Amino acid sequence: MPTIRQNLDKIRSSINDIALRCHRNPDDIQLVAVSKRFPVAAIEEALAANHVVFGENYIQEAAEKKQTLDNRIKLHFIGHLQSNKARTAVEYCDMIETIDRPKIVKTLHKHLESENRCLDVLVQVNVGEESQKSGVLPQDAESLLAYMQDFPRLKLRGLMTMPPYTPDPEMVRSSFRALREIAVMMEAKNLLGRHGKIELSMGMSHDYHVAIEEGATLIRIGTAIFGERPPLSQNR
Repeated sequence: MPTIRQNLDKIRSSINDIALRCHRNPDDIQLVAVSKRFPVAAIEEALAANHVVFGENYIQEAAEKKQTLDNRIKLHFIGHLQSNKARTAVEYCDMIETIDRPKIVKTLHKHLESENRCLDVLVQVNVGEESQKSGVLPQDAESLLAYMQDFPRLKLRGLMTMPPYTPDPEMVRSSFRALREIAVMMEAKNLLGRHGKIELSMGMSHDYHVAIEEGATLIRIGTAIFGERPPLSQNR
């Protein structure tokens, strides 16, 4: 069985090859290692292989891992964030990728003001308009982005999506392209791009190559790095 280091090396090489093939700079693509439900020991292995950016879906688990590993890791929160967990997210996360409604914007900003700090965030867009998934609908993205302009402690860096799952990566190409097109439109309206390069978080273990071809700057990969995920535990 390959080690975590070997898996990371393989993915890094793949990212490099895909980026060059579509005339992109590989340095513009950041790998987020999705470590949800994996033990701290697995993260330690990735750290030993010089990887520092990790994604977590459950805020309690994210806080525990950040407390253990401290500033050795950069933590992206990639799950649905409840308002009553916003203070914890502000304390422990380096980026929240899943902003999807005005209430969470307002709540996060209140906690950031009390901490006198800012936080990088992405807006999650439900490009597939799936009722079981979080994210603002594509037609409502502009109004949410406009609303966020009045909350300066949230540094709006870009967009994120989780398209409908399909075993054929080509079937989600249109979803990735749709997110990129939304970003282009929002930049033209001066609602994105005020804080540097626009980030597009899209693509996972089975479809990241298509996401990179469509402009992804953040790809979220878990099983291809850490292997099969342990069962969901209680009290998340």
